[in-house]
Amino acid sequence: MAARSSKSPEPEQTPEQPNPAAVRTQEYAAGEGWEVGQTAPSDAFRALDADGTGAQTGPVVYSHPGGYAYQIVAKGGVVTEGVKRQLDAADAEQNDSDSEQG
Repeated sequence: MAARSSKSPEPEQTPEQPNPAAVRTQEYAAGEGWEVGQTAPSDAFRALDADGTGAQTGPVVYSHPGGYAYQIVAKGGVVTEGVKRQLDAADAEQNDSDSEQG
C-alpha cells in the first residue's frame, strides 16, 4: 500500500477579481473647520456661570477660560450637528447681547 501524502494537490491558481459592489470608493477627509463633518482646528469652550446653575455664558473661546467651563469639542474631534448647534447658539446669544448694548 502506498503512503498517502498529507498534501492535497493545489487547485489551479487564478487571479481573484474583486466584486465591484464591495469595492469602497476613495474617501477624502472633510478638512479642518467648524462645519459639520470637519475636524475641529482647536478646542472650543464656554464658561459656566458663577452662580452655580451650570448655565453657559459668554462667547466661545478656544483655550480654557479658567474656573468652570464646558468643553464643546476637543481639537481634532469631528464637528457634529450638536457641536455646530452649540457654536451657533453661542454666536446668536453673543449677537443678541451686543445688539442690546448698542
